[in-house]
Amino acid sequence: MLNPDGVYLGNYRCSLMGFDLNRHWLDPSPWVHPTLHGVKQLIVQMYNDPKTSLEFYIDIHAHSTMMNGFMYGNIFEDEERFQRQAIFPKLLCQNAEDFSYSSTSFNRDAVKAGTGRRFLGGLLDHTSYCYTLEVSFYSYIISGTTAAVPYTEEAYMKLGRNVARTFLDYYRLNPMVEKVAIPMPRLRKEKSPPYKHPLLRGPASNYPNGKRDKKSSVNHKDPSTPF
Repeated sequence: MLNPDGVYLGNYRCSLMGFDLNRHWLDPSPWVHPTLHGVKQLIVQMYNDPKTSLEFYIDIHAHSTMMNGFMYGNIFEDEERFQRQAIFPKLLCQNAEDFSYSSTSFNRDAVKAGTGRRFLGGLLDHTSYCYTLEVSFYSYIISGTTAAVPYTEEAYMKLGRNVARTFLDYYRLNPMVEKVAIPMPRLRKEKSPPYKHPLLRGPASNYPNGKRDKKSSVNHKDPSTPF
């Protein structure tokens, strides 16, 4: 929970000082954006700890206009890495009736450059995947129906449990999981923003506009092979 002061005042997006915190990950101020600054330091510390395997970052948000739950992911020039990124939301769609894979998109919009998902997608290496999990303020529509089902506190908690269940499937810890084909994610080819951040560890190609992100550089074992 990175916006406690803003939420206390009834805000759902801006902090006490009026900042949209999910646009300031590039250079958070310890005074103006203390929660972002602290979490960013923690993530960098974990990333540079050889004893820690930092494989997922999921930023959870509510969405004010769209229905269902869905995800935003990043774009990588390496097609294999890009396809592997689609595995988790596809598995989540199998587990959660209110999660929409068709609404999930992978992009690098310039306006999203300061989000946690975009910034950390450029900072971390190819063994890490960064997503934004968006969930509607209002309701969801179950596949094959047209009626909107209002979200309740229990429904939000159920989605959280399904996210946890999806990790079991992803790491093949659930013997009940079935092998399913992974469709090609929606690809939006926006121009990559001209920003860079000093990388403490890992190849410079991890940035959206990097040049070294080649298939030959990816040796991360796909936990869901043969997708």
